[in-house]
Amino acid sequence: MAIATHTEMQRSLSRLSREVHELAARALAGEHGRAMRNARFGFEEGDVDELSENQRYALAARVIAEQAPLRVLDREAIVGSATLLEAANHLTPVLGSHSTSHVTLGWKRVLDHGYIGLRHQIEERLNGLDADYGEMDAQGVDLLEAMLGCLDAAEIWRQRHLTLLEERIAASDGETRATYVRVRDALAQVPEYPARTFYEALQSLWFQHAFQRLCGNWSGIGRIDELLGPYLDADLAAGRITLDEARELLAHFWVKGCEWIGADTRHVGDSGDGQFYQNVILAGVDGDGRDITNDVTYLVLDVVEELRISDFPIAVRINALTPERLLRRIAEVQRLGSGTVAIYGEETILRALERFGYTPEEARQFANDGCWEIVLPGQSTFSYYPFDALQLLQEVLGVIGEGLIPLYETFEELYAAFRERLGGFLTDWHRRADDWSRGGRAAPLASLLVDDCIARGRGYHDRGSRYNVYAPHAGGLPDVVNSLLAVKQLVYEEQILSLAEFVKVLRQDWRGHEALRRRVRSGVVLYGNDDPQADVLYRRVFDDYVALAGAVRERAGVLRPPGISTFGRQIEWAPRRGATAAGGQAGEFLANNLSPSPGSDKHGPTAVIRSFCAVDFTRLPNGTALEIKVHPSSVQGEEGIDALVSLMRTFVHLGGIFLHIDVVDSALLREAQRYPDRYPNLAVRVSGWSARFATLSREWQDMIIARTEHAFR
Repeated sequence: MAIATHTEMQRSLSRLSREVHELAARALAGEHGRAMRNARFGFEEGDVDELSENQRYALAARVIAEQAPLRVLDREAIVGSATLLEAANHLTPVLGSHSTSHVTLGWKRVLDHGYIGLRHQIEERLNGLDADYGEMDAQGVDLLEAMLGCLDAAEIWRQRHLTLLEERIAASDGETRATYVRVRDALAQVPEYPARTFYEALQSLWFQHAFQRLCGNWSGIGRIDELLGPYLDADLAAGRITLDEARELLAHFWVKGCEWIGADTRHVGDSGDGQFYQNVILAGVDGDGRDITNDVTYLVLDVVEELRISDFPIAVRINALTPERLLRRIAEVQRLGSGTVAIYGEETILRALERFGYTPEEARQFANDGCWEIVLPGQSTFSYYPFDALQLLQEVLGVIGEGLIPLYETFEELYAAFRERLGGFLTDWHRRADDWSRGGRAAPLASLLVDDCIARGRGYHDRGSRYNVYAPHAGGLPDVVNSLLAVKQLVYEEQILSLAEFVKVLRQDWRGHEALRRRVRSGVVLYGNDDPQADVLYRRVFDDYVALAGAVRERAGVLRPPGISTFGRQIEWAPRRGATAAGGQAGEFLANNLSPSPGSDKHGPTAVIRSFCAVDFTRLPNGTALEIKVHPSSVQGEEGIDALVSLMRTFVHLGGIFLHIDVVDSALLREAQRYPDRYPNLAVRVSGWSARFATLSREWQDMIIARTEHAFR
């Protein structure tokens, strides 16, 4: 693939037009989000009384397509806006039901074949036999007819836009009219028919995505450079487009992704306004093992660098052969702040997925579910089950509650009790997981873009997907390790106090024992410091968890790849946790995902990575994340870029899975917390998503501020 060159030292940050900057400013200021309203329409009386859930959904999609407000702005090159407030609150308008998320849909089949190709596939399935699945039953017929209804709805929505564009063309002149004509011409083809050019592919991808969003579904974008790169290559070769023109079009796409800024999304939660799961994956290899890095890869980074839009969190798949140029572009964007660009250690993930049982070709297609959990896009129904492993340990120790304190004569007895409690919890969970995603809510629109829902005649939430994946996710493992390290050292090695005495101190939340607490804080080397003894225990806890969780790979049609995460749930879990043996007080916000607990990592980012990678992540097929916060002063100039590149290479070389680096000054975050109006667009990486800091709750802001701030030495 032809890849254009950049003059690295003289890169301009004004490559995009004034028009696209003005459109971005309007969206980032919340103009469109504040204008959103709930649907003021619904079913006519008696319309749905006799309809199945699938048919009711299809009718709702049609009503939405017919009546949702349209938004087409002067000079925007990409059209289609999800304008209903229910959608931004994760609800299906008209129905009011919870919609579908934690998915990356299979956009490619519509890019390649259009909605008309899906129509033909459904009609063929309705009219004949399938060698693998046989004759379609009544339940399948109901679903497939509802899918056709959803495709009809999508076409109604497209035709409404075409009619509006014709009206705008007739009423305008000059460059505004020319833009409307170009948009009209692109939308005349897609997504109903296959895309033929880069522009049509970009419009098709957005229009598919926007209609899913309009109906409340939150999907990731996935591997955008693999999806769009071939179209751009063909256009460049034919002289139909220049790289500057392609960058401009891609910038319009990026602006569309932040139209929900300012919407009243209080029902979604306290974790910010950027978590609509529009994740983008860049680079890496394709199903045949060939590197896909192309011009779109670099154009995406150009757009993000210039517009500072964080609403498409990006993860770049890197490996030992990733070119220096790409690593430096990642670093250049990372150091601007916002945590928009993270990295995947591709080779480790591929080994993990193949070890779990996917074919190499399938594994190479991995993306994520909208955060960073690893899934096969367009093939998987996915959810995960997070639980607090620290709470399990505190139950074993007797920290939680006022009953008798268990007696463990040796550390091995204590550890065996914890392992047994963890194993019992997971055994119970596996039993409950057997009935997961069976007969769930209707989702014919999302099901259209997931294999093998059409062939099976079963929906996304009813075991229709090729892979039905329910992943156990342990949270608090760094805090489990730290607590065990402290107990092992103070009780069983140094014998400063008995276990019963230590537990009583913890039940009192360290009150009256501040000297002991300071001794623990300063004298026990915790996880995240590249300490051999600490990492040995960390590896033991990790190995036992993945062995227990992975004891059941698949049962009752449900795959169960283990992962490790919190996604900020340490806020939710804090009230149920007692004081920790590692010096934490009850109610503190502790480790995020598999990152060290705030303040416990004292020897810099490389030491953190070495500890994090001290385990075999090929045993963790659903993944985990490491977050590192770096002070902006330490990444200035070429030396700063070199340091970030070196950090990424170290992470990949040591076998890491997912790393996001937030370049941000904690002092600035505290000021933004005091004066949010001064920093409306200050973005931070929360976990698998980015969010504008001012939209986070106080607890989430405090959690991000508390992360250890590192500097390169």
